[in-house]
Amino acid sequence: MATELELAPKTKRAAGECCTEPLVHPDISHERAARMAAIAKALGDPIRLQLVDVLRKHAGKVCVCELVPLFDLSQPTVSHHLKVLRQAGIVDSERKGLWAYYYVTPAALEELGAWLPGCCPPESCNCDRT
Repeated sequence: MATELELAPKTKRAAGECCTEPLVHPDISHERAARMAAIAKALGDPIRLQLVDVLRKHAGKVCVCELVPLFDLSQPTVSHHLKVLRQAGIVDSERKGLWAYYYVTPAALEELGAWLPGCCPPESCNCDRT
């Protein structure tokens, strides 16, 4: 079934004049978008995403020495990934002697999760949100 469209004649616009008014405007502020982008960027690495997954599932604080055997990486590399996550505000740490103990900061992930309410269809979702 064909739909007939009414075409308007072309009109000249002044240089730099926008052709139409924007239909949609952002709902989040620039500051919030920058904060969420930093979180998303930190989570953009598969190792960091796996680290957050382990920390989020753990009942308490996890020593970096417990995380190293889970990955085929050296301790300094795991510590670097944890530093990136800490700088983004996703995890925090406490020092006890020589070791640092890490834990997830729930507020950072909740903000990103609240903005992405429809991450996946409920019928095929296998994340913890359903």
